[in-house]
Amino acid sequence: MKKDQQQVILSRELRKGQTEAEKLLWSHLRNGQLERVKFRRQQPIGSYIVDFVSFDRMLIIELDGGQHDELSNRAKDEQRTNYLEGRGYKVMRFWNNDVLQNVDGVLVRIMETLG
Repeated sequence: MKKDQQQVILSRELRKGQTEAEKLLWSHLRNGQLERVKFRRQQPIGSYIVDFVSFDRMLIIELDGGQHDELSNRAKDEQRTNYLEGRGYKVMRFWNNDVLQNVDGVLVRIMETLG
């Protein structure tokens, strides 16, 4: 199986197994609800699969759980962000807890970035 096909399959699996934070944020992003901007979820970009992306606005939103606070994962996240920003994307990162406890605040920050 080609790498592209593997990524499509993995993307579908990730959509089915969303975290609670991903489900909550997606309920506000889907169908152009936020500033009429179209977002997609669990989309392959290069060798990565991003949580949410607006291709029109070149904006990626990543949600991170506690495992991302570990030193080795922080380095991987930084490498991933550098790769994506090198392709012209703006990358926003939020902790799952921030989304779950203050989704309105997260949405305000996204809207400010969409400006």
